[in-house]
Amino acid sequence: MSRRDAAHGASDAIGSALYGLATRAVRRLPRDMSLTSAATLATLDKTGPRRITDLAVAEAVTQPAMTVLVRVMEASGLVERKGDPSDKRVTLVCLTEAGASYVRTRRQAGVDAYARLIDELTGDEIEALAAALPALLHLAELEGHAREESDR
Repeated sequence: MSRRDAAHGASDAIGSALYGLATRAVRRLPRDMSLTSAATLATLDKTGPRRITDLAVAEAVTQPAMTVLVRVMEASGLVERKGDPSDKRVTLVCLTEAGASYVRTRRQAGVDAYARLIDELTGDEIEALAAALPALLHLAELEGHAREESDR
């Protein structure tokens, strides 16, 4: 087997493992809101206030669907709309403190779930994951860039 074939095989195995892990992780998330709603809140937490059209692009939904989603989250007190100080014609969607708290709580629940699983690993397995952390972080960064490119 050539080095290229071995690398491709490793890529497939790693991709399969990560996909399976991500799929199971999504299934364990709280089901108190849709994934799109939770992702929209996380986007606002990461980027700050955004236009509805920008949120729709970021979450790969139509603008009318995002408008409905924002209305529901606004009624729940998770987001609010404010005028853009630099352009009075523009309305921005902003995360409220309740929305920010929700994002933090959901994120921490995910971290805690993985921490419990990691605690079940052997010391060698934990060391292997720690050694792979820079590559995993780079992979997440590449995925983020790929998503941004597909949004354009």
